[in-house]
Formats: sequence, C-alpha cells, structure tokens
Amino acid sequence: MSLTRTLVMILAGAAAALPAAGQDASIAGDATATPAAVTLDSITIVGSADAARDTAGSAQFIGPEELDRFEYSDIQRVLRSVPGVYIQDEEGYGLRPNIGIRGSGLDRSSRIALMEDRVLIAPAPYAAPSAYYFPTQRRMSAVEVLKGPSSIPVGLRTTGGAVNMLSTPIPTGSTGRLDVAGGPDSSRDVYGHYGWSGDNVGFMAEFVDQDTEGFKDLDRNDNQNDTGYDLNDYFGKFRVNNDPSSRWYTGVEVKFGYTRQKSNASYLGLTDEDFDKDAFRRYAGSQFDQLSARHWHRQATWFLEPADAAWGLSVTAYDMDFSRNWYKLQSVGGTGISSILEDPDTYASEIDWIRGGDSPDDALVLRNNNRDYYSRGVQGELSYAVDFGSVSSNWTAGVRFHEDEEDRFQSENGYRMTDGTMTRTSDGAPGSQANRVGKGSASSAFVQSDLSWRAWTFSPGVRFEDVSLTRKDFAGDDPDRENGPTRKRRNRITETLVGASVLRSFGPSWRAFAGVHEGYNPPAPGSDSDPEESMNYEAGLRYITGGLAAEAVAFYTDYDNLVGTVTESTGGGGEIGDQFDGGSAHVTGLELLADYRISNVGGSGLSIPVGVSWTWTAEAEFDNSFESDFDPWGDVQDGDEIPYIPEHQGRVYAGLAGNRWEMNVNVTYQDEVRTVAGSGSIPSDESTDDFLIVDLLGRWDAADWVSLVLRVNNLFDETYIVSRRPAGVRPGIDRQAFVGANFHF
Repeated sequence: MSLTRTLVMILAGAAAALPAAGQDASIAGDATATPAAVTLDSITIVGSADAARDTAGSAQFIGPEELDRFEYSDIQRVLRSVPGVYIQDEEGYGLRPNIGIRGSGLDRSSRIALMEDRVLIAPAPYAAPSAYYFPTQRRMSAVEVLKGPSSIPVGLRTTGGAVNMLSTPIPTGSTGRLDVAGGPDSSRDVYGHYGWSGDNVGFMAEFVDQDTEGFKDLDRNDNQNDTGYDLNDYFGKFRVNNDPSSRWYTGVEVKFGYTRQKSNASYLGLTDEDFDKDAFRRYAGSQFDQLSARHWHRQATWFLEPADAAWGLSVTAYDMDFSRNWYKLQSVGGTGISSILEDPDTYASEIDWIRGGDSPDDALVLRNNNRDYYSRGVQGELSYAVDFGSVSSNWTAGVRFHEDEEDRFQSENGYRMTDGTMTRTSDGAPGSQANRVGKGSASSAFVQSDLSWRAWTFSPGVRFEDVSLTRKDFAGDDPDRENGPTRKRRNRITETLVGASVLRSFGPSWRAFAGVHEGYNPPAPGSDSDPEESMNYEAGLRYITGGLAAEAVAFYTDYDNLVGTVTESTGGGGEIGDQFDGGSAHVTGLELLADYRISNVGGSGLSIPVGVSWTWTAEAEFDNSFESDFDPWGDVQDGDEIPYIPEHQGRVYAGLAGNRWEMNVNVTYQDEVRTVAGSGSIPSDESTDDFLIVDLLGRWDAADWVSLVLRVNNLFDETYIVSRRPAGVRPGIDRQAFVGANFHF
C-alpha cells in the first residue's frame, strides 16, 4: 500500500474519532462569496475577489455569481474573462484545454500549474504535465488565477502562474440543486448536487452527465457518425469536526471522485480548401478515432486552528489514477497526418484515402495511444500572524512530498479504406510502438510573508524544489518487460526560486503594486534540453470605489531559455517527448480589467452589471536565431514572433436584472494568431482567423424553487479557424442553443 493511501486511511479514521460539537462558518475561505458554504482555507489561494484586489501581485477570483451568469461548461470560455490568459481551442468543448499565461506556452496547459482545491491535478504533473485530464467545469464553485510572484507558493512551473479550481463545498445547512438542459446535436447537460451539515458532520454528493453527438459531420461510412462525447462525473465529500469554540478546533474533510469520458475526438483537421467548402466536415479517415478515459480521485485534508493562537495548520494527502487510450489515425501511406494536411498536393493519394477513397491494405494506420498515470503525495501548510511593533506580518510556509508516473504502452493497427468505410487489415503487437515509463518524485518547500507597515505591504517569497525524473525505455517486442529496460535516463533538479512584490495604498481607492519573480519549468524525464528559465516582472495600478473595480497591469517575461516540447497535439516534428531549446525570448504586454455594477437604476429595482477585460501583447519574440526541428518554430530569426500568442484579445459583458429575471451578454474577441514562428505579415496558411463571438443567457425565476434558462453560445453562428494543429485546420464550435431549468431545494 502506498504512503499516500495509508495516510488517507489514517486521516479518515482520525476524523471518525473526533468529538461531536457545534458547527461554525469561521472555517469558510470566502464566506462573503458563498454564504451557504463551508470551505477549508487550505483549498483556496486567493479566497475572494476582494482579497485579490488587496494582493501585492496579479490574481483574479471568478466566484459563484460570475460562473452562474453564463453557466459555461467550457473552462476556456470562463478563463477568457481573465486578462493575460491565452487560450488555443481544439475540439470546441474545452475537454482538453490549451491554457497559457503571459506567454508561458499553451500546449495541453503543460506550462502552468493546474490545481483542484490547491492540489496538482494534471495526470503526472512532474513526469508528464500535459493535461489530458481536466476537472469538469460544471462542478466548480469558483476559479482562481495567479500570475506574477503570487505563483511562488504553488510551484513547480512558475513562469506563467497557476489556475486553481474550487470544487463545490459542503454547505452549512441542507441545500441541493439540479440543472437540466438540452440543445442541438442531441446534446444533454445535467448537473446536480445535494449537501447537508449537522453539528459535527457534513457531506456533499454531486454528479455531471453530459452527452452530445457533436457539431462536426463525419463523412458517410458504415461504422459510426458520432463526433461528440459522453461524460459522467461523480464526486462526494464528507467532513467531521469538533466544536469551533474548542481550544483545539480541528476536523477532517475526505473527498472521493470518479470521472468517465468517451470522446469521439480526432487530431485530424481539414485542408484549407475543404474548410472553405464545409468547415464542420470530418474526414472518413477519422471514423474510428476515440478517446476513452477514466479518472479516480482520493483526497483527505486535516486542519487545526487553535482558539488562543494566531496560527493554523492543514495537511492534505492525495492519490489519483488516470487511464486513457486515444485510438486515432496516426499515419497514411507511411506519412504522418500533419505532413499530409500541410501539403495535400504532394500527398494526393494519401489525402484521397483520408477523404474516403479506396486504398490498399494497411494504408491507414491507427495507434492505440494507451497510457496509465498516477499522482500521489502529501502536502502541509502552516500559517502564522505576528506583529513586530508597528509592522504586522502574516507568514505562510508549506511542504510537498510528491510522486507521479506515466506508463506508455502503445501499438498500431492497419486499415483499408473502401468506399468511405474502414476495415482492419492488421494488428500490431502490444507495446510495439511505445513501451516506456516516466517517473517523477519531488520534495518542495516554500515560505511567503505579507509584511504591512502603514500604507505599504511587502510580500517576499522563496520556493525550493528537489526533483528526480527517470525514464525507462523497454523493447517493443518485450510486452511483459521481462528483459528490463533497454535504456534508462535520469535527471536530478535542485532549484531555489525567489520572488517579491510590493503594494502601496493611496487612500481608500487607489493601490499601486509591482513585483519580480523567477520563472522555471523543468526538463522532461530523460531530456537533454536545458531547463526553461526566465525573469518575470509586473507593475500595476488598481482603483476601487463603490461598485467600480478597475486594474491595469504591465508585464514583461524575459526568457533565458524557452523550451519547446514535441507532443501529438503540437503536430509532431520528432519523437514524442523530445524537447528543443529556443534560447532567449521575451513577452511583454498590458492587461486591463474593470467591473461595475449599477444597482436599483432610477429606483426601478433593476441592476446593470458590466465588465471588460483586455490583453494587449505588445511583443512576443525570439531574441536569437537558430534552426529547429520543432514544427511550430522551424528555422527562427532574431525578432521572429512566437506562435499562438495574439496581439489583442478581450471580453466585454453586460447584464440587466430585475426582481425575477435577468439577461446577460458576453462578447469575446481575439486577433488572428501566427501558427509558425515568423515576422511581418502572416501567410494565410500559417494563420488562424480573428473572431468576435457573442454569447447570451436569459433566466426567469418561475417560482422560488425553479428557474427557466435559455443559453446561446455563438449567437450569430460565426465560422472561424481556431487552430492549425495538431493536423490541419480546425473550426470553432458553431451556434449552440440550450433550453433548460434549474431546480433549487
């Protein structure tokens, strides 16, 4: 039995032995944002929108009210409201998002720290951080985004920052919710939860059930035509605690979850010519493409808050398993699909077979991209408040002991295409295409302090990471791995990262802040690449008064070495896992954010919330020339622009709410982006489209216990290119109109 699983059992057993007593909301991490919820302090980083505005650095908190405003099930649509966050859409639903922060890189969100309830949530965050699993957005109560020095306590990947998703908390009383909605493509979106708390115990159970046949049209074939997905997510929490007025207030919260997803997703896009004819076509060659995935989540947190002391302690043990097999088209006629889609004239026979033309046996090769992961560890955090004369200080120190693994065991099968229908013609031996294991283990610690004197707050922080990475390659003809590894490689990384920020208040409304911190991303297991290192700077100004909150932040990321990693989702260009050094580069920009609410307009009882966020990336460029086999870079000249970073992107929303109804409009804009490094005007075959998307949600409270909802995404049915990777042109999702009801009890 693993150390983490043993600790989970010990924590759960200790919880059962706690004495019964009263319950209090004093442990709430954000009582103002969710009055009915008890949230452990240990799961939040920012805590609330008000706390974010008092932070000596960039941080945003998207609370329950904003999440309910549009009821998005796509985390990418949620995060477009945060300036400095870049999104590259892929399949239209946000199941496997590509998220970057301030130029950190977007591919599979692998260059930022992804967390759920302050626990690293990527399948193997040290050994293989690509987020092929991502928490279901519909069961989240809030989202926190950290940028700048605020990310030092999170680690390990500190260049861009962190996204921390807060799951539905256990309520203080007895509450429940059921949301039911239906839409196009036989789509179903159902979410429900119920929770209850007594004097010394509480629980919460919830589920998500989503199903759709997909918005793309698969070429005619005799196998299947579904291009959508089916997702089931089940989570539960249980908490026990003693009397909050006790001298030693303590408790345990245990969390369990299981997620199952079947997604008929493909890496195969379209040629430009076919996109112009039918943007939502899917080629016959992708008819068997399907991702099957399962995720198990086990977590327990113990907290202690003495009544007569200014300190608190929490310890969390976590143990997660993730398995996936993405069976998808890999090559045609011996050529990778990315190369074929980039040059269909050269590969005329191959593109014809992909489109459904008759082919020889084994012309189309599909790969079982089969991988198993685990991630487990123990982390603890101690907070302490103390005054030194006129200086007040709040100290936070934490440790994490973590291990994870990615096990690749992959094979390929051959197919023949006949009149649009694929038939299997050969079976590959298990493990013959990839038979390797990557492992990561880490011991880390951090200390951060907020030192306040008069109108000044100084926030220094330091983080230490000791990481061991190992990769073992086994022979393709040794599926049982009886002969041991054919090659074994190790990396040992010891790194100390520092950061500091300062905040100056000018009266009750104005705040100015600035910060600097070291950015770091470790190499992959067995990689010969240097670590990715950078210095990151920011300076900002906030204005807060009445119903208005506004912020402007300038940022500058100075890379000493930018690293590119080959994954299937980057479009190839080497063996999966290969890394390339890009040398020096820089990203600089300006982030704007403002929210304003007009209440009781003219005494009518109406309220009008409005908001805007904008990111202007003034420069995102390489500072040296080099030749690279990494497809998104190629041969780079000094001054070439880094791909997939738009110059302008933004979001504007407005609402109108009465006593029993509301209407909200969300408008999102993004510039075209360069898909391959370069300079000057962007070639049409190396560019995405700029787009302006309007989303709409209307809600009417038919009774105290039920609301009727109309939600329309992409109201004007815009058609646009969002990406040219992994292989070919990919469209944004078309208009999606959902009608549903929300029940509260």
